[in-house]
Amino acid sequence: MQNKILVLTCFLCSLFTQAQETKKDTPPKPIPEAKSFVTTHKGNFGGETLEYTATAKETFLTNKDGDSIATFWSVAYTKTNMGDVTKRPVTFVFNGGPGSASMWLHMGFFGPKIVQVDSDAKNDDGAAPYNLIHNEHGLLDITDLVFIDPVGTGYSRLVGKGEGKDFYGLKEDVDSFAQFIRKWVTENKRWFSPKYLAGESYGTTRAAALGKALEGSGQNMALNGMILISQALDYAGSTSVPNNITSFITYLPSMAATAWYHKKAGQDKSLESFINECREYTYNTYISALHKGNLLSNEEKNAVAEKLAYFTGLNKTYILRSNLRILMGRFQKQLLLDKGLAIGRLDGRFMGNEEDKVSEKPHLGDAASYQISAAYTASINHYFASELNIQMNRPYITSGGGSNWRWRTVPDSQYWEPMPVNTAPDLGETMRRNTAMKVLVASGYYDLITPFFDAEYTFARNGIVGERVQMTYYEAGHMMYTHQPDLIQLSKDIREFISTN
Repeated sequence: MQNKILVLTCFLCSLFTQAQETKKDTPPKPIPEAKSFVTTHKGNFGGETLEYTATAKETFLTNKDGDSIATFWSVAYTKTNMGDVTKRPVTFVFNGGPGSASMWLHMGFFGPKIVQVDSDAKNDDGAAPYNLIHNEHGLLDITDLVFIDPVGTGYSRLVGKGEGKDFYGLKEDVDSFAQFIRKWVTENKRWFSPKYLAGESYGTTRAAALGKALEGSGQNMALNGMILISQALDYAGSTSVPNNITSFITYLPSMAATAWYHKKAGQDKSLESFINECREYTYNTYISALHKGNLLSNEEKNAVAEKLAYFTGLNKTYILRSNLRILMGRFQKQLLLDKGLAIGRLDGRFMGNEEDKVSEKPHLGDAASYQISAAYTASINHYFASELNIQMNRPYITSGGGSNWRWRTVPDSQYWEPMPVNTAPDLGETMRRNTAMKVLVASGYYDLITPFFDAEYTFARNGIVGERVQMTYYEAGHMMYTHQPDLIQLSKDIREFISTN
């Protein structure tokens, strides 16, 4: 028996040694020559006709030893003959995921050309052809724009000794963006330019931590402002799961707004007044009821259920059976149950006709995503090839680079972090050190991923300086710019934010 154990131990040691040698002998990935594509254009933005340069390129990122480990793909639009560079702002733009390319903000809102989708969210854009139009509401008249794709998305990729673990984590992702931004600012001689970050969804999680990271590493870079579209700083308020009391609080007003939109609730009131009524009820009654839990009397439970039915349009009996806690996936299926439709998550205006009418949550996916994704993907590929003359030997990846994501705020930490991800305190610290930095928070009423009430709940705490925060609201969802009136209004709001900052 002992001999068998000895043989087995030797065998396992041999396998371990071979694995270590194999890992050690694995050659690093090649480091190809970085590609760059430069084109010149003219367009009218904000009523001003101007010439601009589009620079699409790969930028090498390095490790602490100076080895190239990845390339970041970026597309920068800079005004030609901009004059005094110290007065020309530059805005760094990125989407979320984690693991999403900047395609959505690039082709949906900030870019000089954008794809036109159904503004009223009633028709699936289906297959080609699609409509790519000049973005007259673009912001190039007031700021240069740099669109950034994290590693694993767009054309960004690992090279040399780079590994996924170097980038696929909250802190690692932030550090890579900080390195890229410093490189871009240095190479383009823009240290004196006003600087802004514009992120969407997880991109706002990144932005809040990135502002703090840019203050460090012996290269302190202070920002003039952040534009947070569909903020997701504290994940307790944007994660609809059982027993997460915060999420039931933060989602209720968005459910009310969406029920109002679909004419299931509040039809005798305006949207704003109905939302305000729900805000008051949530803070003054619903929060205490949730915390009281099973200590509620039957009379109290019935009163809360009636009020929730009033705000959400759902059946009171169903709400009681849900223990006064409505999960978002269930709300998506229950709101239009009489029509057999499931509403979207990114945008509650969208509707999907699913075969299974009684599933607990949508099984086709998010109607607000699958009804427009093909249009965005086709548009950026067409635009890159046809107008920016980009020729790459690999596909542009719209979503990836998020595998085995490490959410720990301290990399490789062995201790357990019991709280959800929250970068709001980072933003609070940055605002208190940088007393000139301002923040614009843009929220969609029908966003059922990152609810607008969560933005209010988050920004009312975490040490954030409220008087330097501007909250704006739109009658659409997560990507409010898909709704044409809100694209116009968001453009005006950001233009004013930058111009007066």
